[in-house]
Amino acid sequence: MHYFWLITGAILALVWLDRVRDALHGRDIADIANPEWDRRDLPLPKLSIIIPARNEGSHLEAALRSVLALDYPNFEVIAIDDRSTDDTAAVMEKFAAARHEDDVVPAEPASSAPTPVRSVSGPALGRRPGQGAQSGISCALQIVHVTELPPGWLGKPHAMYVGAQPATGDWLLFTDADVRFRPDALRRAIVYAENVRADHLLVFPSHELHSVGERMMFAAFTLLFVFGHKPWRVHDPKAKDFLGFGPFNLIRRSAYEQIGTARALRMEVIEDMKLGKLVKDHGFTQRVAHGPGLIPWRWFDGTLGIVRVLKKNLFASMNYRYEKALGACFLLACLAIFPFIGAVLAPGWTRAPFFIAIAAICALYVGISRRSEISPFYFILHPIGNALLIYAMLYSMAHAVRHGGVIWRDTLYRLDELRKGLV
Repeated sequence: MHYFWLITGAILALVWLDRVRDALHGRDIADIANPEWDRRDLPLPKLSIIIPARNEGSHLEAALRSVLALDYPNFEVIAIDDRSTDDTAAVMEKFAAARHEDDVVPAEPASSAPTPVRSVSGPALGRRPGQGAQSGISCALQIVHVTELPPGWLGKPHAMYVGAQPATGDWLLFTDADVRFRPDALRRAIVYAENVRADHLLVFPSHELHSVGERMMFAAFTLLFVFGHKPWRVHDPKAKDFLGFGPFNLIRRSAYEQIGTARALRMEVIEDMKLGKLVKDHGFTQRVAHGPGLIPWRWFDGTLGIVRVLKKNLFASMNYRYEKALGACFLLACLAIFPFIGAVLAPGWTRAPFFIAIAAICALYVGISRRSEISPFYFILHPIGNALLIYAMLYSMAHAVRHGGVIWRDTLYRLDELRKGLV
């Protein structure tokens, strides 16, 4: 029995110490909030910001206000109403009308003339653009309404595809309708991306966490994330590591077209990550950056909010394979919960490696605390947070089994179709 505890504890200690060693490389990730990336003297390419939205009426106005307040010199915003059943479309139209009324005429009259309202016939969409400029900043707002979902598509990838079609920017930013930006966020991001010659850039947001439970769940998910991904390696063309992130997927238009556009993602539930995979598979340069304070984002609401958010994602991340999902739950329980069990139940000195594993977990929480408002002492709640993540995985799988597919934004997508459409 002593050998069981000793060997198990030693394995767990080695695994977690290896995570600490690996996480130290996170210091190599650039921080674009630093002064060196606050450049106002450089010519910047045109940027298209694409915002798909389905039933996001409660968040959309704040998101649009923050985007249209960017200090980027030349950009356009394309907001897509993806078959919404709430007031999303009304918010967009009202906002576009207000933009026309509030436009300030710049020194060059020709550049500020409003684009005439026009409609596009067809079963899927209609379009209304508006244009204006303030303080030397040229910004166009265009609204796209999607009323039907073509066969063989999921809603989000289709909205991305539709939104990118009229885009004229050299860079495309795919973001979400609940994301807000500090005015200098995009300028810093483009300066950094151009400087390092990246084709795809994702910037980690600053998560807004309002309770002990939310902080516990976010920290547990962050540690789970570092087991599956190594952001500091995505720039290495020899490494298989890749990343994509729904709130901030910034990609060169030329790269976007060469990877097959969003058509290549048409049946992907985790389309943001798979966009990163396509970028890496096609040999383009990928980068990750921190941006504390640049992108304040509230990802989920309440302790169990992350369970609801991950309902569609976790089983998809296992490629809809039951044995893989159950194996992930078992592995997570061993790695995240068993060190604490061993520290209590192991006999005598065989507890030592379990305490080493817990110390390594605590060290990772210290690292998390440096880029968030989460205290290192939250490591005490680590087993509870991971137990809830295991529940989230089982719930995600059970939900798919019960319905025969994934329900995403009130639309059911069958499992057989989703499996066929995997990148």
